[in-house]
Parts: sequence; structure tokens; C-alpha cells
Amino acid sequence: MHRLSAALLAFVLATPALAASELPAIGTAFPSWSLRDHTGTVVTSESLRGKTYLLWYYPKAQTPGCTIEGRGLRDDFPSFQQRGVEILGVSFDDPRANATFVTAEQFPFRLLSDTDRTLALQVGAAASADAPVSRRVSFLVGPDGKVIKTYGMVIPTTHAADVLADLVAKP
Repeated sequence: MHRLSAALLAFVLATPALAASELPAIGTAFPSWSLRDHTGTVVTSESLRGKTYLLWYYPKAQTPGCTIEGRGLRDDFPSFQQRGVEILGVSFDDPRANATFVTAEQFPFRLLSDTDRTLALQVGAAASADAPVSRRVSFLVGPDGKVIKTYGMVIPTTHAADVLADLVAKP
């Protein structure tokens, strides 16, 4: 497993939770995007039109918190499938690092690479274009491309359960 440098760990721990105003508002159109997945295939928001998806930004592949969060989503994957929700992880890692993460953790979902931070900057997952890692935020996007829910303060150990609870409560 990769180890975080002391400086990177300090950055991750010092990154405050996002205010709701820094994230796309519920009911607004989520920005259009195009990112490569861990196999090198281009995935776009347009290709997901008509589907509900969870786009979860995680700081760095194969680090402790990201692994815990990913495992939770993996373990609850059948419940997401039953609700018609596609899970897509996103980080600043390149596709090769994400492929290693998928293989190591047997993730049944795609991991996307936002290496230039374009989408991250639009949705509040990065404070700047040179941010070393993304903020831990997630977005539940509906079949119409509009934001159903934003998660600006994600707890890795409960994130999957939190999203599923929101899906069950959703009218």
C-alpha cells in the first residue's frame, strides 16, 4: 500500500469540510464531463444520461481512508445496483494507479482520472489546479443530469450507508 508523505497527510487532514455553497446546488445541472476510466476508456456525463450515478471523489488510490470508503461502496454494490445507481470513483491518479486499486480491492465499479482537475475545480473537489489530492466529496446525480444530493463532509466508514439511506428516503 502506498504511504502518504508527511506533507500530503498534513494537507489531507487540514482540508476543511466544504460549505454547501462551494458545491453544486441540489436541483441544478451537474457540469458536463469526460474522463478516462482505469482501463483507459473515456466515460462522459452524456453516456450516463438516463441513469442515476454516484460520483465520489477520493484523495488518493490505495491510501487508508480511500480504501475503507471504496470497500464500503464495493460491499454495498448490490444495494446500489438494485436502486439503479452506478458508482464512479474519481481521483487525480492516472488510470494505471486506479487500475491497480481496482484489482487490489476487487472493485466492481469504474475509477476515473481527473488528472487535470478540470471537473474537480468546477464542483469544489479541488481548491486549486495544483492541489496534490482531491477533497473527499461526492455527488448523487439523477437521470436528468441534475444534482440530487451533495456530500461535502464524507466519512469513509459510513459513506456507502449514508448514500443508501438517502436513496431509500428519496421520494
